[in-house]
Amino acid sequence: MAGSDIPMEELLGYLEVLANQSLPLWEIPDGARARLINVSENATYLVEGPGGWKSILRIHREDYHTERAIQCELEWSTALREEGGIVTPHYLVGRDGSAIQSGIADGLPRPRYMVMFEFVNGTQPDETHDLVGAFEELGEIAAKTHLHSIGWKRPQPFERLSWDLDTVFGPDATWGNWRDAPNVTPEVRDVLERVERTVTRRLQEFGKEPDRYGLIHADMRLANLLIDGNGTRLIDFDDCGFGWFLYDFATGISFMEDHEQVPALKASWVKGYRKARALSDEDADQLDTFVMLRRLALLAWIGSHIEAPEPQALAPDFARVSAELGSDYLGKYG
Repeated sequence: MAGSDIPMEELLGYLEVLANQSLPLWEIPDGARARLINVSENATYLVEGPGGWKSILRIHREDYHTERAIQCELEWSTALREEGGIVTPHYLVGRDGSAIQSGIADGLPRPRYMVMFEFVNGTQPDETHDLVGAFEELGEIAAKTHLHSIGWKRPQPFERLSWDLDTVFGPDATWGNWRDAPNVTPEVRDVLERVERTVTRRLQEFGKEPDRYGLIHADMRLANLLIDGNGTRLIDFDDCGFGWFLYDFATGISFMEDHEQVPALKASWVKGYRKARALSDEDADQLDTFVMLRRLALLAWIGSHIEAPEPQALAPDFARVSAELGSDYLGKYG
């Protein structure tokens, strides 16, 4: 959870105070309490009240999104639910009528933006499950979001991040430079430098035509899916922004790119995608390139977020495995 110089444990203490003292900003049951359930870009809390009442509170990281950018996220998520046939979580409006609240607690240098979401039932899948069926549905969901993205008249001004070559590899990359990540040895760096050059060349040739590049979810990984008897639901649009549509497949296999299920998951995702939107074999052949683009972005993310628990757990082997994946990729495309 980059964006603050305060040590993580101390920061989370301040944010827990902020979370609980801010609950009266919404009309929720008396006696509700917030409990931390995830730390990534943001701090996410499960809010529980009497009678089994639940909601999800997101406290935003500093300097990642402006208030307008957060509003744009909520507007697209709502439009997808109302117009695009995608099940997305509702948000709760505060007592003042605003979806985005702001607050500060002692110890924090600046106020933080906050959004409260409805609680959605379901189970987060993981790589120990048979994911082939879920990925077919995920492919169809991705295609529907892309169709909506192409046809949606975005409210202006519309402000979101971009996920392209410049924001992943450029001097001011959103998540930093992958070369600064832990355990990027000279041998690893040599392989990944060649991977970056190959990815760059292929995506420059692929281009950014409107049928290939637009507004995407940009984080369709397993942690952002909830599966229940009614199917797969897509949550957490915090990273939604402008990127290649096929990047959404790569985000779906984030952190498990070396898993033995991946070839079957790719085939299943493509099958599901084609249920809703045409996808040529030529375009599908680019999926491996987007996987490596995402993998290098995640390597940079680990390096720039190393104070958080998830990057710390991933750091020991991520660079090495990235180079192994990169070698295989170069064998096909380098």
